[in-house]
Amino acid sequence: MEELTRLAPVLPEIIVGLGAVALLMFGVFQRTEPGEDFASTIIAIIILLAAAVPLAMPEADRAVLFEGAFVDDSFARFMKLLVLAGAALVLIMSFGDLARTKLMSFEYVVLLLLSVVGMMLMISAGDLIALFLGIELQSLALYVVAAIQRDNVRSSEAGLKYFVLGSLSSGMLLYGCSLIYGFTGSIEFSAIAAAAQGQTPGANIGLTIGLVFLLVGIAFKVSAVPFHMWTPDVYEGAPTPVTAFFAAAPKLAAMALLVRVVITAFPGIASQWQQIIVFLSLASMLLGAFAAIGQTNIKRLMAYSSIGHVGYSLIGVAANSEAGTQAVLVYLAIYLFMTVGAFACILAMRSKDGPTEQIEDLSGLARNNLPMAFVLAMIMFSMAGIPPLAGFFAKFYVFAAAIKAELYALAVIGVLTSVIAAYYYLRVVKIMFFDDARQPFLPIERGTGFVMAVSALFVLLFIIVPAPLIDAALSAAHSLHAVAP
Repeated sequence: MEELTRLAPVLPEIIVGLGAVALLMFGVFQRTEPGEDFASTIIAIIILLAAAVPLAMPEADRAVLFEGAFVDDSFARFMKLLVLAGAALVLIMSFGDLARTKLMSFEYVVLLLLSVVGMMLMISAGDLIALFLGIELQSLALYVVAAIQRDNVRSSEAGLKYFVLGSLSSGMLLYGCSLIYGFTGSIEFSAIAAAAQGQTPGANIGLTIGLVFLLVGIAFKVSAVPFHMWTPDVYEGAPTPVTAFFAAAPKLAAMALLVRVVITAFPGIASQWQQIIVFLSLASMLLGAFAAIGQTNIKRLMAYSSIGHVGYSLIGVAANSEAGTQAVLVYLAIYLFMTVGAFACILAMRSKDGPTEQIEDLSGLARNNLPMAFVLAMIMFSMAGIPPLAGFFAKFYVFAAAIKAELYALAVIGVLTSVIAAYYYLRVVKIMFFDDARQPFLPIERGTGFVMAVSALFVLLFIIVPAPLIDAALSAAHSLHAVAP
């Protein structure tokens, strides 16, 4: 009984993992029409909600399990709740689209659940082996999910591109891990931090090279420039529910892993990894601002938008402070709701001729479907960082953290790229409200409408009750920095 009690911090992972296995057995033996497995999708949502219950319980003490491989703290709990919320919201809004495209199968849902287990392991990773196992469990499931629409050439191409580039990044990450182990003699983050503490830059050159390779591998997972090559093509080619999942949960888990690695394993050489993070942030913000301007496909627009948002969130990482980490967490939470809301609107872009992804097809949407136009406009304004919407506060916190850390150039460039990026967000609003109306879209389905409503309310009402999220993020950041050497 005592052993089971000690495993309590791993209960959310156990629930999702065993749930995925049970769902696999349930799917094999039940008899349903191909692509119409509503039961499995509903059960998967229930599993995700059940896993969130122990995470939402009153905060427990920090726990370290499996010889330091698994860490349970406020930071891990905060990020796991976001990942579970993202996965559940994507499944809720995808019911209609999954049924139409015959993707509503237990295989699809099981793969999503297994990828969520990998993400949760990434968030709680306390050593290099747990880090790699979490990334690979997530990635292997996502490679298949990206190409799950086998009769669609674009989906198969997206899956292949993601697999090839993902394998390359995994190789680099593993090489970096081997170098770090070779130069420190340990795989635990705490031991690596102790080995790197107080060394001169010349004495730890091998460790620095290992760190560079490790950050390259993680930068691929968050699609930071110049390791973003897969993002626009995979976002456009994968089925829209899959793209929504890609944009929400995996990116949050990878950002959480990046923050934990640099803060807890490499505080002694912060001046070196900060240079890398600053470069990734600058490059991502600039490319996200300029490359999206000429896009005509809204999923590609969202891909470049997400690259830009990664750049903004990396500003908080570069600050290397408790305030910076808090800013990252606030940014990721707001980004999650903005993204799922935007993709819910994209899923609702269906006319009698079928689904569409062209921005021009939103022309005159305000005349045909004012609620949808209003929600999408609020999300676009929020992504542009216009007050008093939630996106403004996300950027405010990361810019404030950068100024506090004396990263003035980074903050100034961040503000300028926000102004540039506002063009393509506001262009979508202009098309919806001022262009001539086109063929109206079909009525919005319940699941999609629910997610749109949740996202719109979050974006609009965040200014009224920001304290719960801000305080939770501060507590999570404090738990991470309190144990850093």
